[in-house]
Amino acid sequence: MPSGWEAVRLPHGVHHRLQTLLDRQDAGQGLTPDEADEAQGLVDLSEWLSLVRLRSERVVRETPAK
Repeated sequence: MPSGWEAVRLPHGVHHRLQTLLDRQDAGQGLTPDEADEAQGLVDLSEWLSLVRLRSERVVRETPAK
């Protein structure tokens, strides 16, 4: 489990897999339908984690210190 909200992001191996798929797609190499679904799911997950991290950072900033 991450020790802080800043660590809420895709694990390294998952990020690497997503980058590999996106690089192949950008290079004009086709992705299989399963790979395209996987890439889209990983992009969606990455975006969701970014939102969670940003919202948590905002809550921490806006919460008065005790």
